[in-house]
Amino acid sequence: MPELLILKLLQAREMYGYEIVQAIGNATQNIVRPGEGVIYPLLHALEKDGALRAEPRPAGGRTRIYYALTSRGVRRLFELTDNWSRLARAVQSVLRAS
Repeated sequence: MPELLILKLLQAREMYGYEIVQAIGNATQNIVRPGEGVIYPLLHALEKDGALRAEPRPAGGRTRIYYALTSRGVRRLFELTDNWSRLARAVQSVLRAS
């Protein structure tokens, strides 16, 4: 699920790692709060896979790495969204049957 959330947030705009952590918490009303130890390795893996582009930028005397979706990342987002929607429908059908 963190991969889906990261890709969805980056669909709207470029963000740096800690900003993504905060945005996930804010968007989910702090129900989902993946730590930096989850997000950063996933960002690096997505970049290595070609789903993200990383660009270092100076920020207040240090450098932040901003991430953006590539066309491969957009395809991955659509795939994950479809998978999640199917899973959510399946779980809902079980919950309604009880």
